[in-house]
Amino acid sequence: MGLPGEYQRDGSLYTLMSDVGGCGRPNQTMIFQARCGPKTPVSRDGSRWTAGEAGRRCVRVLFYLVCLVGCGTSGLPDPSADKPAGRPNFVFILTDDQRFDSLGCAGNRLIQTPNIDRLAANGVRFRNHFVTTSICCVSRASIFSGQYQRRHGIGDFTTPFTPDQWTETYPALLRAAGYRTGFIGKFGVGEAKYIASKAADFDFWRGLPGQAGEWFIDPNDPTHTHATARFGNQALQFLDGSTDAQPFCLSISFNAPHARDSKPREFQPDIRDETLYVSEQIPMPPTANDECFRRLPEFVRTSEGRRRWERRFATPEMFQQTMRDYYRLVTGIDREVGRIVAKLAQRGLAENTVILFTSDNGWFAGERGLADKWLMYEESIRVPLVVFDPRLRRSERGHTVEALTLNLDFAPTMLELAGVSVPSAMQGRSLVPLLHGSRPAGWREHFFYEHRYGPNIIPPSEGIRTERWAYLRWFAPNPESQELYDIQRDPLEQHNLAAEPAHATQLKRLESLLSAARKRFSKPADFDRRGSPSKANAPGEEQKN
Repeated sequence: MGLPGEYQRDGSLYTLMSDVGGCGRPNQTMIFQARCGPKTPVSRDGSRWTAGEAGRRCVRVLFYLVCLVGCGTSGLPDPSADKPAGRPNFVFILTDDQRFDSLGCAGNRLIQTPNIDRLAANGVRFRNHFVTTSICCVSRASIFSGQYQRRHGIGDFTTPFTPDQWTETYPALLRAAGYRTGFIGKFGVGEAKYIASKAADFDFWRGLPGQAGEWFIDPNDPTHTHATARFGNQALQFLDGSTDAQPFCLSISFNAPHARDSKPREFQPDIRDETLYVSEQIPMPPTANDECFRRLPEFVRTSEGRRRWERRFATPEMFQQTMRDYYRLVTGIDREVGRIVAKLAQRGLAENTVILFTSDNGWFAGERGLADKWLMYEESIRVPLVVFDPRLRRSERGHTVEALTLNLDFAPTMLELAGVSVPSAMQGRSLVPLLHGSRPAGWREHFFYEHRYGPNIIPPSEGIRTERWAYLRWFAPNPESQELYDIQRDPLEQHNLAAEPAHATQLKRLESLLSAARKRFSKPADFDRRGSPSKANAPGEEQKN
């Protein structure tokens, strides 16, 4: 276990010594102890542990105690304290290709994410949060603009925002309203020259083109600093320059846990995390088998997702190596989240800073014999979302939202919280009522999904996801076909019901919803990427879903 200190074992007594500091407090060595006696090795589900496994779990308990005690109240504000007046600050944390279940607070018993888990325990976790197109460039454009791809028109890695479009993104609108804005990490929209020019549109700029670096650890860097830690250092630099005299919005875009494609070690972790998960056997997904692979259309079985599966998951040993490294990358991000929270407390900014944590895409961990994302299956399009607002009442904290939420919703949410008017062109909805435990009348009951990039290597698709049903349609250049899944009864999407007569009425309903969505979320004829919709496709239409 890669722990924040050193531990020793004396029989059944485990002792962890760690230097604990931060949160405005000087470092001090603290000692934690836990005893694993002969009756201890029984897991929560009743299965037996070996003595070694029991010891490791005791040490993990110590690890979490250090994380809890390390910042006193973990850097999070006391919910009973008086709340500051005025506009809130924002720290928007975006990870890259992080699947929805790769957090402890999402029920994953293996992965170590104590800092994000604490944000969820003291904030709000959104269980059904989705992206509308699962690829970096499109998803990030949708996050900035609050729009579907069909409206913002960015469907590849070269198309930038037009100047008029950028003025109606959340960073531009907040800056115009007096916010100090910063961007760190992978920008993801447009080519390198355009991305470099965005430095003029932020007060603090550490944005990068492409995948934000060829390597996670540059072979020529004598410090061996991981990209995740470097971005974390830059976040602390931004916060050191922030005060309560001016509200701020920091967007930090980690490039982990996205693979460094085709590198010898695609998911290289921070060297401090190399010993994490070495003794864990990470369970393979139930659908990671040949039977589920053979059910896929032939053009999916021969697509890019299968080729990348061969590099990452082709053998059990490859699966374990890939997943351990993937988990290590997520734990590395969690460490930086903890540092950011501690810095906010140290700077006296924690009481008025809203933290949003999410990812741009999901990720296949070998499900159906595939890797990466792109396709309209749950693992690819569902991502984590945790929102911590220190101004919430105690009774509003620690709950889970079941409503369907989208990556289109971040921009209108931050704008509403900041008291800034939401542009009519935005198609998302503010999450503010859901944060307070109220589901507004008319909240969406379904959403539209589309993916059109790289049709020769990634099968194009579109569909409708409701609270119960997933309807997927494949189209040209491949033979058109349909898939229908009852998510309530078949959450792993193993039984395609599209051809079953008993579900013909449901299929027809979803086909109609898809046809209507294509028209509703497209650009009006006079839109031409200037950023203003016509009355025919007026704002708020998405709210009727």
